[in-house]
Amino acid sequence: MSRLLSDYQFTLPPDRIATHPCEPRDAARLMVVDRASGTIEHARFHDLGRWIGPEDLLVLNDTKVIPARLSAEGGRVEILLTEETSPRHWTAIGKPGKLLHAGARLRLDPPSGAPGAEVEILKTLPDGQRVVRFLEDVNLEEYGKLPLPPYILKSRAEHHEPDYVPRDADDYQTVYARSTGSVAAPTAGLHFTPALLERFPHAFLTLHVGLGTFRPVKVHDVADHEMHREHYAIPQGLAERARAARRVVAVGTTVCRVVETVPGLEAGRGDTALLIHPPYRFRRTDALITNFHLPGSTLLMLVAAFAGIDLQRRAYAEAIAGGYRFYSYGDAMLIV
Repeated sequence: MSRLLSDYQFTLPPDRIATHPCEPRDAARLMVVDRASGTIEHARFHDLGRWIGPEDLLVLNDTKVIPARLSAEGGRVEILLTEETSPRHWTAIGKPGKLLHAGARLRLDPPSGAPGAEVEILKTLPDGQRVVRFLEDVNLEEYGKLPLPPYILKSRAEHHEPDYVPRDADDYQTVYARSTGSVAAPTAGLHFTPALLERFPHAFLTLHVGLGTFRPVKVHDVADHEMHREHYAIPQGLAERARAARRVVAVGTTVCRVVETVPGLEAGRGDTALLIHPPYRFRRTDALITNFHLPGSTLLMLVAAFAGIDLQRRAYAEAIAGGYRFYSYGDAMLIV
């Protein structure tokens, strides 16, 4: 039944990890996987109209990434904010853990070099997160950086590149990002330009990507993995548009999880901790646009559930052999 974590492992050459996006965005490569025929085609993302028509509906996640990565104490401490729970209060992860004990007060590193604001560690939660409190109002745009995934930062370091470049501020946001609240980008949407998006009927929902995107799966049976809850919002009118469409095309695993959590797409807000892995039976997603994901990740399991694990494995093997770029800044896959 493909429930073992070992079923979702593969070896990726390090040079296939994309450290910067394709320019322009829609020039990224696109692998098209047909579930019915088992065929695989190769194109560019701007060719999407060959498979998506005016009778289909693209559903996209309009969440916006916050500059959640903070440094403190002269760079000795790193704090990644995960969720604002009340004014000035956040949950967070960070390192080194020994400096993030309850009662500790840390001074943030401001870009100007002037004395920074202080943050207090209030307590440690059972899952290892910290509850932190800012002692004054803090403008995250001034103090923080976008939380690029660790594998991008590691790969850049190995290539002697800077951790961040100015264009990351735009590159790691979708062109339609507007609802602030994520700590990671919904990366399938990074390939759209405004002009390309306008070629297709489309609609938005919101899912704020949270801590779960950083949590590796550590259990042997993937069904035992506990997903972190993430907040979603479905706007008025989406249900009607989805019913009128020939196919609902989920742009990204985040959209897919919301669509499968609320298959009627009734307007409202809520939380989802839905874990999708084979042999999950999809209720509302008809096609999926996604990136190429990390080994052993819940995102890869979702793709395997949608495409079928044998076809997913074949597609990934072909992508590796064909030089596709992987992960957040990498190339795209359309599964129909």
